[in-house]
Amino acid sequence: MIKNQTIEEIKSRMDIYEVVSDFVALKKSGSSYKALSPFTNEKTPSFMVSPAKGIFKCFSTGKGGDSISFLMEVDGLSYIEALKYLAQKYAITIEEDEADPNYLAEQSIRESLFITLNFAKDHFIENLWETDEGKSIGLSYFKERGFSEETIKRFDLGYALDQWQGLIDAAKTAGHKDEFLEQTGLKIVKEDKSYDRFRGRVVFPIHNITGKVIAFGARTLKSNEKGPKYINSPETELYTKSKILYGIFQAKNEIRNQENCYLVEGYTDVVSLSQAGITNVVASSGTSLTEDQIKLIQRYTKNVTVLFDGDKAGIKASMRGIDMMLTGGLNVKAVPFPEGEDPDSYSKQLGGEAFKKYLDNNAQDFIAFKTGIFLKDGGDDPIKKAESIREIVQSISLIPDPIQRTVYIQECSRLLHVDEETLISETNKLLLKNSKEKWEAPIPELPPEAFSPDQTETKISRDEIIKVQERESIRMLINYGSELIDGMEDGEMHLADYFMAESEDITFETPIYNKILEIFKENLAKGQISTIQQFLDHEDQAIKQAAVDLSTERYEISTNWSEKFQINVAHESQTLKNSTYTNILRLKFRIIQKMIAENMENIKSASEEEQINKFLSIQGDLKSMEMTIAKTLGNVTVK
Repeated sequence: MIKNQTIEEIKSRMDIYEVVSDFVALKKSGSSYKALSPFTNEKTPSFMVSPAKGIFKCFSTGKGGDSISFLMEVDGLSYIEALKYLAQKYAITIEEDEADPNYLAEQSIRESLFITLNFAKDHFIENLWETDEGKSIGLSYFKERGFSEETIKRFDLGYALDQWQGLIDAAKTAGHKDEFLEQTGLKIVKEDKSYDRFRGRVVFPIHNITGKVIAFGARTLKSNEKGPKYINSPETELYTKSKILYGIFQAKNEIRNQENCYLVEGYTDVVSLSQAGITNVVASSGTSLTEDQIKLIQRYTKNVTVLFDGDKAGIKASMRGIDMMLTGGLNVKAVPFPEGEDPDSYSKQLGGEAFKKYLDNNAQDFIAFKTGIFLKDGGDDPIKKAESIREIVQSISLIPDPIQRTVYIQECSRLLHVDEETLISETNKLLLKNSKEKWEAPIPELPPEAFSPDQTETKISRDEIIKVQERESIRMLINYGSELIDGMEDGEMHLADYFMAESEDITFETPIYNKILEIFKENLAKGQISTIQQFLDHEDQAIKQAAVDLSTERYEISTNWSEKFQINVAHESQTLKNSTYTNILRLKFRIIQKMIAENMENIKSASEEEQINKFLSIQGDLKSMEMTIAKTLGNVTVK
């Protein structure tokens, strides 16, 4: 429903670096930027962003595209939702065409759920600020906790009236469907009764990384409440508790800017710390830390500082999540608080500036922190002390960086008064055990057809080789087709024209590459040269994706080679004619090799002398062509 003019303005304003930077910590790499993939768990960066081309490419998953595609992939937004997000980011007024009468009925379920949740958020906010009950109970509670009006509004805090159907009735009046209230978990249905999930509670909306409300947490203020103090939305199509961190939307930019993420347990801890000026803070919402939550943190930083309550039982319960962070390659520090205190209470007790100093002065490396905890527990009991040492060594063995492991072993040897060689030996045993378990994982049984004759495998490999060579040829065309090359008899000409002349006797077998070739031919017939941008903006998603794949390279030569070491390495863009000719020639070579193999099968199956002689003649011609091309390429053939 967004006008094309508005869409074009959004596309002209969006900057792939600015958009991706809101979700991923990018590092400069040549003319591009790189990062750990936000789509998978990896140790080595394979995610690339090219500002010049306005595209991203994830080499781990194969995903790629422009800013709109990135938003759709990273946060599951629809095309329209991604456009609206970008319009808001760049302060572009959205102009929409007149709505179709059936538009609301045709909206996707996902978008309808977002709309319903946003209505609920606004409803709870209105209750907090506009109703007598909300102001006297909810707003008073937040202010007693020391939350300013600015902080309350920043986190969209609200209040659910102490009514069985307060939200249900308001939603019905506003035209929202009961089915979406139920699917978002806002409405509970039991037998023939239905009622609001949240009643008489202060409400904490949970946002995804783009700022959309996906769920709620709510706290009761009644001292005689029989149920739990906190209740949360159930998991839905939009909300998976293990994949989200409370406060990530508000904190993500500061986490990236400060290169550190403070991790706490609850909603009020996040809000209180933000109020105290610690804005790079998120919460696991009372659950054990998960791999997905760790990956979410890794998008923005590798440094995490865990703020523990002054409760030893709680600290020990959190150890597994910390070990998972170490396994993920994160640098983990810990800050303990005095017995009976938590980040919320202690930040209020000290005040903003003093609390910041406390965090800076008391943050210690997690291994040293864990060593101190377990040594206290072990006391003088040699058995308990041995168990504690094993626990600490277990954590060290999870750290992927061998240099870091060595440093930690040396430090633990000093703290524990245990011989360094002993710690190294125990660590190596655990590393060997983990490695063995990984390699001894059961291998799935292969079907009988996997053990088919070699000729099937050879046929598949030849086809794959041709596909790869087709890709290389089309890659040159799509990236440099509009470039002018010299050294031709008729003077300069576009590479696209040269490519067509050299490849006119080739039929590309890969459908998508053939499509791209046909587009070039059609435009050349009109006197136009296709550009890489036209393919990146193409309405056919398959062509657009192919353009991203073909125009993005995972590695590029460092500028240090020429600038620092004076070593000049020629790039293919400096030798366009030769590079294009070589790629096409290699493709012809592979096609001829395939034809030779197929013709050999014809010779073997021929039963008449005339047929055999015919195929032998063809074989001679093909072998001659193969030798000629091989000589030109500098190859040596043995067939």
